[in-house]
Amino acid sequence: MPYIGNQPAEQFTSFATQEFSTSATTSYTLDHAVTNENEIALFINNVRQQPGSGKAYTATGTALTLSAATASTDTMYCVFLGRALQTVTPATNSITAAMVGNDLISGKDALASEPADTDEFLVSDAGTLKRIDYSLIKGGGITEFDMFRLSAQFQGGAQPISSNLERCDTNSFEKIGTGMTESSGIFTFPSTGKYQIMFHVMGRNTQSGGERHHQGLIMTTTNNSSYAEAAQASNNIGYYQSSVNNTQSSTTSLFFDVTDTSTHKVRFDIYANGDSNTYTAGNSGYNTTTMTFIKIGDT
Repeated sequence: MPYIGNQPAEQFTSFATQEFSTSATTSYTLDHAVTNENEIALFINNVRQQPGSGKAYTATGTALTLSAATASTDTMYCVFLGRALQTVTPATNSITAAMVGNDLISGKDALASEPADTDEFLVSDAGTLKRIDYSLIKGGGITEFDMFRLSAQFQGGAQPISSNLERCDTNSFEKIGTGMTESSGIFTFPSTGKYQIMFHVMGRNTQSGGERHHQGLIMTTTNNSSYAEAAQASNNIGYYQSSVNNTQSSTTSLFFDVTDTSTHKVRFDIYANGDSNTYTAGNSGYNTTTMTFIKIGDT
C-alpha cells in the first residue's frame, strides 16, 4: 500500500469493545458514553442487532436500552465504532541521535538554582533506567566555611575572648554558606553536621627578663550551658634582653559533631601567666589570632 511521507514501521488499529454479564433485563451500562445507538454495534448471541427507536436497542450517554429483555444464558457484547485505538511502534534502533533535537532538554524549563532534595534524576543502573532523588547524590564539596580573627590585642587572660572579634575581610576572603554567628564570644553553628574547628593563637611577651606561658583553649558545650576543654595550644614565650616584643604562635584543632545547633556551641579561651606582660595578638588588617570553621560532612 503506498504512503505519502514516512511509512510507519508497524501500525495496528482496533475498536474498543465491551462484554456484558447478561440477566433478565433491558437496561445495561456502557463503559464509554455515546451520543446515540449508531455509535455502537451490538451483538446478542453473535447476531448483530438493529439500532434505533422501535428496533432492537437505543443508547444515549452510558445508558443502553433493549427492546426485549435478555436471558442470563445469552451472550452480549458491543463494539464502540467511534473509539478507534491505534499504536505506532518505531522499528528497533530506528531512532538515532541525529533525530533528537539539541534543545530537547536544555531548552525546556532549565533550573536556575540548586535542585530541591526531592527533585529526581534519571540514571542507568546496570542498563535499567531508574530515577533517584537529588538528596541521595548531592554533596562532594564544602558547604560551610568561615574564619574569624581577633582585631586588636589584649592583655592577660580571657574566658572567653568576647570582644574585638570580626569575620576576616582581607585578602579576598569570602565565607562559604551561611557562616557562623558570634555573640559575646559564643559561636553558633549555621546547621548540624561534623565540623573541623581550628584555633591559631599568637602570644606576645613584652617582658625582657623572663618567659611567659600563653595558652589557647577550644571550649565546647552540648547543652548550651557547661563548657569543657576540647583542645589546647600552649606556648612558653621566650625573651631577649635586646627586645621586649617577642611573639610565638601555636595551633590546635578538633572535630565537633553538631547534632543540635541550639545546644552545641563553641568558645575560645586564653590563659596567661604574668598577665601584665603577656598579650594575645590581634589585628584588623591581617590575621594573627584566628578561629576557622569547616563543615566536612553531615551528622
